[in-house]
Amino acid sequence: MTTEDATVTAGDIARLAGVGRAAVSNWRRRFGDFPAPVGGTASSPLFSLSEVETWLRAQGKLQELPGDELLWQQVRNSADDLQLLSLVSRLAAAIAHRKLGTLLRGDDAEIAGALPELVTDKNDVPLIRATAELAAERGPQEAVEFLYTRYAQAHSRRVQVISPDIARLIAAFVEPRATQVFDPSCGHGGLLIAAGGEPGKVRTVGQERDAAAARLAGARLAVRGIPADVRTGDALTRDAFPHLQADAVLCSPPFSERGWGYEELANDPRWQYGLPPRGESELAWVQHCLAHARPGGQVVVLMPPAAANRRSGRRVRSQLIRAGALRAVVALPSGAAPQSTMPPHLWLLRRPVAGDRAPSHVLMMDATESREAVIPMWYSFEEDPHRETAGGGRTVPVIDLLDDEIDLTPARYLARSVVSPGGVGRTREELLRATDELTRLLPSAAESPHGPFSMTSLGELARAGSLQILQTPVRMETGSGELRLLTAADVVLGREPTGLGNEEPGLLVARPGDIVVPVASRVPAARVIDEEVALGPNLTVVRPDPEFFDPYFVAGFLKVSARQPSASASGASRLDVRRAQLPRLSLTEQRRYGEVFRQLERFEGALRRANEAGELLGRIVLDGLTNGDLQPDPRR
Repeated sequence: MTTEDATVTAGDIARLAGVGRAAVSNWRRRFGDFPAPVGGTASSPLFSLSEVETWLRAQGKLQELPGDELLWQQVRNSADDLQLLSLVSRLAAAIAHRKLGTLLRGDDAEIAGALPELVTDKNDVPLIRATAELAAERGPQEAVEFLYTRYAQAHSRRVQVISPDIARLIAAFVEPRATQVFDPSCGHGGLLIAAGGEPGKVRTVGQERDAAAARLAGARLAVRGIPADVRTGDALTRDAFPHLQADAVLCSPPFSERGWGYEELANDPRWQYGLPPRGESELAWVQHCLAHARPGGQVVVLMPPAAANRRSGRRVRSQLIRAGALRAVVALPSGAAPQSTMPPHLWLLRRPVAGDRAPSHVLMMDATESREAVIPMWYSFEEDPHRETAGGGRTVPVIDLLDDEIDLTPARYLARSVVSPGGVGRTREELLRATDELTRLLPSAAESPHGPFSMTSLGELARAGSLQILQTPVRMETGSGELRLLTAADVVLGREPTGLGNEEPGLLVARPGDIVVPVASRVPAARVIDEEVALGPNLTVVRPDPEFFDPYFVAGFLKVSARQPSASASGASRLDVRRAQLPRLSLTEQRRYGEVFRQLERFEGALRRANEAGELLGRIVLDGLTNGDLQPDPRR
């Protein structure tokens, strides 16, 4: 990529000028000659680096960038969005390579020959040299963390990172004498880094579906002097360590995965506590973790709150309790899990030792207000499960848990710690924000004087050349690889890409403005793509010519067409996009409709958030009033 081709984000411009992002937004509004976007989307535009530098220089706002920022601009513009993590991980791995200093004395061809897995392009070697200079100046650990942090900032919407303080809390439950710690869904290595402690003291083992993320995790551990063995693959379906039994297993698994391998793994020996239901992927991860702990070994798993009381998971929860595997549940505050905004739980487990008597109590703890007390409370419980706990925790007899519901929600058992005025206030504020947003987005429409539309099909429009209809492969491997893939489930659920794959024949990359539709779905769905993304199997892409069509207009009518019998080829759940109908409207009229369709999407999202916050507020106020933590507001 030449300097003329290089692009920067608003955040990059802020760093170029030494200001905040708000200042860049202000410049765009105030100055008519500010460079126009050359790519990206309305919410995340990209600008020409050369044009931005010229404008900043003319305004006297261009700052001299430090060496690390100059390096990042080189890295950022040497790979597209889909390959940026791969490039960052390869540069990090090069820094961590024990013979890098010797290799750098050779020419570029010698380096490329010695590091074939890290050099995939002729431009990689100069970047490796530049990155090595940064490592020599600031140290390998700081250099790797700089690259990682910049990548995470550039892809903050896609990258799910467990916060360092939550990672430290999880690692704090690991006994000091543990010498081997395993994370079967290690991401970029956050939990293993937190558990690694002093260099050389703990051996870490990890598995990660995303090959680039696995490489990055290995590099981040290596530059800290933490012994590590990190391998690629889906731990549930492609276990890279089938015979491993670690002292401790830590895990922040993906939540609510439907395609975790239910059919393939129905008779798997890891399910010692019962076959996990199809919709309970988290219970599969819990049992996988227990299978990889030594007898008596610890397991700490971050869980969605729904896993504590879903009816479908009662049998597995019951067996975990009866066998003495589940030892404690900790309630955490909202935002503690990168996978969800709902307040998650930590499940603390031990793999039972043959012949040992099953424990008689389970510890319930609340860490929503303060996390300092839960660690000493846990170790006190380990010493004596019958000892009375301080505020914020309670030991619950196993017999009390084994009712018809097998509900492991800490709030149900903590009479005086879960509900507080502060927690109620925060939840109320969250609900007020959601309802304010609802009011702002409340849809309105007027009666149309035109009557029924004049319609045409997408198939006719494709034949006329005003749009393209593309199809992804029917079968693809989506369990591991270096590319994030948008799956059919992601489109339906409105979430970020969760699939993984590699570049292969037939791989389709959606562009901004494309509309992606599942080939088969019970719920009509159509998503407008706002940034480049690789696509998984069984998706149809409608690529309209922007001179003729507004993509949000097309997506809105596609959703309605998916509910019509005429849109189905053979079965009610399979959508034949070519038969979907669109009104014949001018581009100006389409944009009016498209804007309303976008507002409706935002309204539906706000409605879901308000519903979640409302249910939570009602539950905690009821609990607080009935257990004595709260009283009716005297001002009312």
